[in-house]
Order: sequence, then C-alpha cells, then structure tokens
Amino acid sequence: MALILENIAKHVSLTPEEQAHFLSKTETHFYKAKTILLNAGNVCKESYFINSGIIRSFNINDNIVEHVLSFSCQGWWISDMYSLITQKPGQLFIEVLEDSEVVVLSKENQEQLYFDIPKLERFFRILTENSLVANQQRLMDNLSLSAEERFEKFCTKYPTLIQKVPQKQIASFIGVTPEFFSKMKARLLKSKL
Repeated sequence: MALILENIAKHVSLTPEEQAHFLSKTETHFYKAKTILLNAGNVCKESYFINSGIIRSFNINDNIVEHVLSFSCQGWWISDMYSLITQKPGQLFIEVLEDSEVVVLSKENQEQLYFDIPKLERFFRILTENSLVANQQRLMDNLSLSAEERFEKFCTKYPTLIQKVPQKQIASFIGVTPEFFSKMKARLLKSKL
C-alpha cells in the first residue's frame, strides 16, 4: 500500500490516521491478463490504482475497430472519467493487459472520503485536472504531429511498454493502422542504424 500513499503524498499530506482511514476504504485485487474491469455501456463505479501490471482503456467503434484511449502502468490511476463523474453509461472498456495488482476505490467510498478527509477532494481534483491536460495535449498532438512524432512521444511517455504491449494496440493509440505502424517502425529503426 506504500505506492498509493506515495502517489497521494505528491499532492497532499495525510496524517497516519488519515492514511489508515483512506486505506480502509480501498480493496486490493489481483487480476489476470485479459480481465475486463469495465464494459462499454456500463456505469463506472470505481477508480483503479495500479500497484503492478498494465491496464488499458479503449472503445470499439461501429466498424469493430478498437481505439486505445490510454495505457496505465505502475503508479498510475485509470477509470472511465466521463462515466465515473456523471454516473451515466460509459463508452470505454477497461482491460488488464498483464497480470496486475490493483487498488480499487469505489465512487461511493471516494465521495465519503471527500467528507471525512477534505484534502482528498483536492487530491482527486488535481488528478482530474492532470487528466484533462493530458487528454487535451493528446488531442492537439493527433491534430498537429506526424505519426512518427506521435510514436516518439509515446516512447518517451511509456518507455517500458514498447516491448510489453502488442504493436496493434500501440498503433491504435497513436492513430495509425497496424500495417502503417509496422512499416513506420521498420523505417525508424533503419534510419537509426
């Protein structure tokens, strides 16, 4: 549980009693790869903090094409923010990509923690703001950067995922077809030799 408390401590300071109370409102689960934590069309009732492993969020369009929205690895949070905040059915799937240890915080317990420990409301506001900034930057990158530049940014942001995540999912994340991605990657490797 030290990792999640370190994550919180980056933004707010909790007393030992507040830390214990926070932890009492969470559950730790172990999930096998390919476990679906949330299906599109369901209301998201939880946030997930990754102690170990990799989780992704994605949606599937009408043509049955996957679009990867995000990857989350150790020390990161993931959820369907739209559905969690509005409590309306979401459009995202959340899937475990490799065996993972995850701290689960229910929406109900999160709301109770805001009342019990008001500074946690500030913590989650900061997480939401950071998520909004990252999503806006990703949108701007998709509009203005080449596929090669988007791949380089991906490599910088997620250096450990290059070997762990299927290439088709990386292609989806940067907004290209798997075929284009394979050719682009080969071309980039050749130019670095």
